[in-house]
Amino acid sequence: MRLELLAELNAARASRRAAVVVTELPGGAQRLVRDPAGDPLEAEIRAALRSGRSGVVEAHGARWFLTAHVPAPRMVVTGAVHISQALAPMAAAVGFAVAIVDPRTAFATSERFPGVDLRAEWPDVVLPGLALDPFTAFAALTHDPKIDDPALKAALDAGCFYVGALGSRKTHAARRDRLAAAGASEEALDRVRAPIGLSIGAASPAEIAVAILAEVVAALRRPEERRA
Repeated sequence: MRLELLAELNAARASRRAAVVVTELPGGAQRLVRDPAGDPLEAEIRAALRSGRSGVVEAHGARWFLTAHVPAPRMVVTGAVHISQALAPMAAAVGFAVAIVDPRTAFATSERFPGVDLRAEWPDVVLPGLALDPFTAFAALTHDPKIDDPALKAALDAGCFYVGALGSRKTHAARRDRLAAAGASEEALDRVRAPIGLSIGAASPAEIAVAILAEVVAALRRPEERRA
């Protein structure tokens, strides 16, 4: 790999930006693609970015090896609640780095969340350091607007690939009004999954966690089906 291409790739990885190295076969000429729009291999590159898998593709009568470099997905949750206790180990098991944010120290304890990146602080203090990005899923689970609302706004501003919030449709309607007043656009608010999780009739905290994780994975692996 040419040094300038390697430097460009390292810069993309350091900033948690996805990229694909396209290698011509058998010649070996290489290029780095971060935005596949308009690329001759756009469909193939988008598929590699979606799956995170590398491999040989054939198109236009030629062959290329696509090496996908995709940031590891993260999940940030506000609310050290029962749902989070079930969700955190499930999400970690499928490859998400999980962080839970809750300033309520009675809930945010290492005994309740062993081995979890637990931040017992307010979101406006913690989230800048966590650097939310398009490879982060965000879930608001506290039912407390003082905690959830600023975090939801930060997740929308950062372009998180999934943004979901616990609560009924009535609760979410009021939440939309508050977030709109805080500067969130209608387009951004339409991205919030609320009520959170797939509609599977979940009742217990563990079942709700399953519904949330399934919706998150679908949003990660099928980005073409994400809400506009």
